[in-house]
Amino acid sequence: MQWIIFMLLLFISSMEMLTQNRWKKQASAGLLENCTGCVLCSEDNGCITCHHRLFLLIWRDGIRQYGMCVHTCPPGYFGVRGLEVNRCTKCRSPSCESCFSRDFCMKCKDKFYLYKGQCFRQCPAGTVAQPGTRECQETCEPGPWSEWSACTHESRTCGCKWGVETRVREVPEAAREEGTPCPAVLETRRCRMKKHCPGGE
Repeated sequence: MQWIIFMLLLFISSMEMLTQNRWKKQASAGLLENCTGCVLCSEDNGCITCHHRLFLLIWRDGIRQYGMCVHTCPPGYFGVRGLEVNRCTKCRSPSCESCFSRDFCMKCKDKFYLYKGQCFRQCPAGTVAQPGTRECQETCEPGPWSEWSACTHESRTCGCKWGVETRVREVPEAAREEGTPCPAVLETRRCRMKKHCPGGE
């Protein structure tokens, strides 16, 4: 009985090897239309495995699944390199044209704006749309104005009739790091000097 089971397993293994060898021969001979770059190819489903540098792109048509080996993944996909197979993986968001990972978009489709790896029809509050790059840029909201400085003229607080006083407001750290354009953060105005310098200078 054990001998019969052993022979049956040997026969199944031989058939699998013959089938794989047939696929390899067909792919290398170019007999199958969609087998360019394939290591293993199916007559019904196209590529199953690709040469090391290529990516396996799989898509569905109804209930059927097809595979193709490509040098670069098409729009809406990103490449993931693996030990055995390099795959094209679809971006999660349908509004994303190209992505770095499944959930981080790098470029959005037309009519969408990119902000922090996501695509939006309208830029979120606190950001403005940049038509040239189709990205949302954060707007800078400085802190409150400081008190007006002492009235000075050429760094002196005495002597002339008129001087200048200034006030400032702080820019958030994040806006400074990202180089976000900010509204005015320094204001000056003319002021009247209140005292004469000692010695009548």
